[in-house]
Amino acid sequence: MSDDIITGSCHCGAVRYEITRPKGATACNCSICRRLAALWVYAPPVKGRVIAEPDATIAYAWGDKELAFHTCKTCGATTHWASLIDDRFAVNLRLADDPDIVATTRVRHFDGADSWTFLD
Repeated sequence: MSDDIITGSCHCGAVRYEITRPKGATACNCSICRRLAALWVYAPPVKGRVIAEPDATIAYAWGDKELAFHTCKTCGATTHWASLIDDRFAVNLRLADDPDIVATTRVRHFDGADSWTFLD
């Protein structure tokens, strides 16, 4: 990874992530993302990793069962999702250690509830 690394974690610190600085994040309005109020940063294109003990999260998969949303067992923060069919994952940028990262990152709005297109 490059020197421009963003770190983040759940509230208690049991689940952490490191990612390269993204060009942007996505706010989705599908039924789960709007309830989570997450800002997703996808890998790829960023490079990153989730750092946690194997049993640190509760995974929730629904619908087509292609993604599992991970929530910390201890503090309840939704930290990331992981694909169940390949190596893709996304982290919740709202959990960045430096809150200014959110303010300085372009956010694209995705209509996951209806048209499956970006709204900007």
